[in-house]
Amino acid sequence: MNPASGTVAPPRQNASPQTDEPVKEISPGRRRLRNVVVALFLSILFFLIFCFVALHAYIAWVLSNPTVAPLYSNPKQAVGMEYEDITFPAQDGSRIMQGWYIPADDADSKKTIVFSHGYGANREETWIPMYDLAHYAHRLNFNVIMFDYGFASHGSKEVATGGKKETQQLLGAVNYAKTKGADQVVVWGFSMGGGTALQAALVSEDIDAMILDSAFLLQPDTLYHNIRQNIALPRHPSLEILQMLFPILNGTSLNQIPYREVEQKDYPIPVFFIHGTEDTKAPYQIAEQLAANQTNPDSTSWIVQGSHHELIFREHPREYLRRVSNFLGQIRLAGQDEIENGQVGQ
Repeated sequence: MNPASGTVAPPRQNASPQTDEPVKEISPGRRRLRNVVVALFLSILFFLIFCFVALHAYIAWVLSNPTVAPLYSNPKQAVGMEYEDITFPAQDGSRIMQGWYIPADDADSKKTIVFSHGYGANREETWIPMYDLAHYAHRLNFNVIMFDYGFASHGSKEVATGGKKETQQLLGAVNYAKTKGADQVVVWGFSMGGGTALQAALVSEDIDAMILDSAFLLQPDTLYHNIRQNIALPRHPSLEILQMLFPILNGTSLNQIPYREVEQKDYPIPVFFIHGTEDTKAPYQIAEQLAANQTNPDSTSWIVQGSHHELIFREHPREYLRRVSNFLGQIRLAGQDEIENGQVGQ
């Protein structure tokens, strides 16, 4: 009703009146076809997701279980050095380690170099070659310890953990050096063995100096850098998937590797960083940054143009030994002044 006129308004017409045409229903055959297409699409999608995750699981498994060749020689056969077969516990008592102790010709030597080998190798690490460097350290009147990390021990089923377990194993070797009378312990690390040394020096005061050749520190950037060398995977979500899988496959999360602390650490001891600019496994910029953090006057670095991962000694043998000799000769290791002045124990 119109209040003004008192008349009843006519009913309002719909803007789009309904038609009398019946609604077409999907036939049972077309409905079945649509369901099959949707199911097939979802099956393919889930299969691709499964394959993507399975690929990352395989990568994580391979990284955790490196293939390591058995020992082929010994210090006597390789370079004529007398040695002892030794065993010692990891610092946390988790396992017994195996290695060699090569005493210096001077029975009174209180200096020991502990070699820390890299990933996928054992104490011999033939491509360096480790025997030649051990012989060189021996000529400098150092006692020498060469040992296998758990993942490299013959017959071991232990996985590589990027330094979590290996740190305790390296410290076991350092402790053994102390039991043999060492007052000064230098860790000479290669690749992941260098990264392990950096982690060990965070928690121990028994390491007096470090030589780090092509140091590999397991962290997201280096992990992804290595994956990209072999397969073009996206950074995300690949890193997230791998970080989820590592604790399942080797019991270690990336968050358990103290890489952030290492990257910011100013070590009180002398550290010599050696790295090649063509290193495809551990970007040399990380070594440059670590070296830049150091304020110890005896710490130094040698970034070698055109050199490759762990091959710097092979590529520049004379320069390599000269620089290592200078480093070892110039550093004043902890307690050295007191030892020379006969003040220890007074």
